[in-house]
Amino acid sequence: MQRGSDTDLEAMAKAANPARIRKAPENFLGADEIAAVSNGRRDFLRGAFAAAAALGAGAAAAEESPKGDEMILKPQTWATTLGQPVAATPYGMPSKYEGGLIRRQSPGLTQVAGASVSFMPLQGMFGIITPSGLHFERHHQGWYDIDPNKHRFMINGSTPEFVKKAKVYTLDDLMRFPSVSRMHFIECGANTGMEWGNVAVPTVQYTHGMISCSEYTGIPLRTLLEDCGVDWKKAKFVLAEGGDGSAMTRTIPIELVASGEVIVAYGMNGEMLRPENGYPLRLVVPGVQGVSWVKWLRRIEVGDKPYATKDEAVHYIDLMPDGQHRQYTSIQEAKSVITSPSGGQTLLEKGFYNITGLAWSGRGKIARVDVSFDGGINWVEAKLQTPVLSKCLTRFNVPWNWDGKPAILQSRATDETGYVQPGYRMLREVRGTRSIYHNNAIQSWKVVESGDVGNVQVL
Repeated sequence: MQRGSDTDLEAMAKAANPARIRKAPENFLGADEIAAVSNGRRDFLRGAFAAAAALGAGAAAAEESPKGDEMILKPQTWATTLGQPVAATPYGMPSKYEGGLIRRQSPGLTQVAGASVSFMPLQGMFGIITPSGLHFERHHQGWYDIDPNKHRFMINGSTPEFVKKAKVYTLDDLMRFPSVSRMHFIECGANTGMEWGNVAVPTVQYTHGMISCSEYTGIPLRTLLEDCGVDWKKAKFVLAEGGDGSAMTRTIPIELVASGEVIVAYGMNGEMLRPENGYPLRLVVPGVQGVSWVKWLRRIEVGDKPYATKDEAVHYIDLMPDGQHRQYTSIQEAKSVITSPSGGQTLLEKGFYNITGLAWSGRGKIARVDVSFDGGINWVEAKLQTPVLSKCLTRFNVPWNWDGKPAILQSRATDETGYVQPGYRMLREVRGTRSIYHNNAIQSWKVVESGDVGNVQVL
């Protein structure tokens, strides 16, 4: 992954917030600087209670609206005229006033022969479901809108002993099977990759935007393998192959398939998959990096060893400090990020704010999220918003009363296995600084006296 230049960072900042252009600070804070932010505010719990009390004050302020506000005193156009009929928008679209909330591409990433990426705008999302039109994209050779009547899906064994009868299915064949619908996150293994080294990109859309969460509908792959007579005792792995020009292929352990979690999906968020999300078929592998969620799925092969294909022997591997490659590191470990306030945003005045963000883990449910306002010196437990589902985004909230002084906001996730999201120092001690993939370190946002929020790294 190419590191963004200063010009790239300014361009990203301008795209994300055209009204106020800010260059992302490439700041790396030590213990002394963190302590300075926290100076005079060690009694963290007292501050948290004060923030909760400010809820009442906020309600009172809302009642004291300015006298003479024409927007409330005078009838507006929409209250005195006829609106548009239903037929005006056969397929519903967002309001024109929400036109700034879009997927964005990074000028710092090379785009060649259809290979491209777009980032989901986490900063403007509510709840946990990503609208289909804002789902992040990662293409290795561009996307296709395939005629579903011409698409075929095949299951076979690397040798006849693994599958009794190889089969080819049409989409109509697959839709006759009993289906399941489940909500899961999908995260690119390179999400937050630019933060490994010295680059601090400006907004949460660019730091963490290669993630989305949807409801997927399809058939458990286990069901289809059983339909072909798979030998569960001999089978150890499956190979998933895409029908696009990059011939994306990935090895998946048979244990994940046998659990019933892996889905051959044709639906997303209540409708058919979008073309850029793999229409008409894609694989859903909960908890595993997005590259294994093979799009335009055309074949599953059953075998007894990893396949070491080009996409797992050269790419999506971790370069360790000793020069060794860490391969088949598919699980996305526990991770979280505060989405509001976050980089590129501005706190308009002192007082109460709801700190909100998202947490997820490829190993199951999120058990807890802690939030710090002083760079990790003190922590308070956030409230998890229901539903809390396995291998799904979980939203968290915590009240905060900003006193106008500098602050460093962080979140730290713990999943149901007991795994705790690490800081950068801990992660780099084990994994070094030369990797691109699987960065799940704690994200820090620095709030300055003006209210501007920027990206910093706490070492």
